[in-house]
Amino acid sequence: MDYRWRLLLVCALILCSASIAMAHFGLILPSDDILTQTDNRTLSLQVKFLHPYEGHYLEMVKPQRFGVLHAGKITDLSDKLQARKGRGPTQTRDFTYWVGDYKIRRPGDYTFFVEPTPYWEPAEDKYILHYTKVCVDAFGLQTGWDQAVGLETEIVPLTRPYGLWTGNLFSAQVLLKGKPAAFIEVEVEYLNEAAEGAPIHAPSDPFVTQVVKTDGGGVFHFAMPKSGWWGFAALSEADWKLQHDGIDKAVEIGAVYWVHVTDLQ
Repeated sequence: MDYRWRLLLVCALILCSASIAMAHFGLILPSDDILTQTDNRTLSLQVKFLHPYEGHYLEMVKPQRFGVLHAGKITDLSDKLQARKGRGPTQTRDFTYWVGDYKIRRPGDYTFFVEPTPYWEPAEDKYILHYTKVCVDAFGLQTGWDQAVGLETEIVPLTRPYGLWTGNLFSAQVLLKGKPAAFIEVEVEYLNEAAEGAPIHAPSDPFVTQVVKTDGGGVFHFAMPKSGWWGFAALSEADWKLQHDGIDKAVEIGAVYWVHVTDLQ
């Protein structure tokens, strides 16, 4: 093997390693995860596509759908989204993300969800589409957090997804077309840009993205070791394709869920 081919092989290995270390996650970040009677009833929600640990933003065009499930009813909130620009601490240019406000009027659990526009990832030669969810409880009525939205793929909590102490075990089921997604990988990352206390500094790449697998019933478990926001991304390949430059390309569909964890005091 001559020098040029050895150089190309090394570059390919570096790109592959970077892709593994920097997992993609959809994100819905609410201004609060538990509303009490004395809290501000208007939630601010940020919708992003990023690498949570590194804090690297990715360009996000307007989502195809943004909504909320409450008391068994889905409300479309797409017209509430407004574009914003932002960047991570080590990035040199801005990227588009989205924000929206939502006023809570009744008690209960509110599951916000987003279906983004597919993102073309040239490094992986495929599209990425992450169906992302987060649940906010309002005024003490803890009902609705375990209901599915009906997305192509989604994570449905088996553990109540709020009021979690650091170290609690979070269990959930991954659904793909409404059926349990058996024996697939679930990536787990900490949202460093919203770190509580000191941010995480990983001693090596395997610490950045934790990986667990679902069992035969599509169920996985993970215990969160630090306060803050934790994201779970269960990845599958769609049984349909999208074209890029006239060629059919694979589509990674992710079921993403975020939970907030609080230190025991």
